[in-house]
Amino acid sequence: MTPGRIAAESALQQVRPLLSMDHHEARRKVLSLYKTWYREVPAIIHRYDIPKSREQCRAKIREEFLRHRKVTDLRVIDMLLIKGQMELRETVNRWKDKSHLMRYWKDGVEAKPKDFLSRFYEGHD
Repeated sequence: MTPGRIAAESALQQVRPLLSMDHHEARRKVLSLYKTWYREVPAIIHRYDIPKSREQCRAKIREEFLRHRKVTDLRVIDMLLIKGQMELRETVNRWKDKSHLMRYWKDGVEAKPKDFLSRFYEGHD
């Protein structure tokens, strides 16, 4: 092993987690955040007058949480927890607009035209 690699590994071992001390605590906090989001769905639908059903909103929350299920680094999990708590606070306190919430249901980004004629018809340079 090179000296640089040894120093990098020792620095990696000294990094402290942000919120959770182990994976069990992180899992408990993630489940707590998920349940809080799940419970707030009816109030969010009512406050923002979203044209979605409870089931659709809960499915979207589940999809967002499952998108990060493969993350194993405690610091990344803690950062995602902090972001999730911030999103929940912003949503519950109505610091967001309806369009911000509807952005979660936006379909994928359309591919940009590749050939000359398609770009010309779309008005791109």
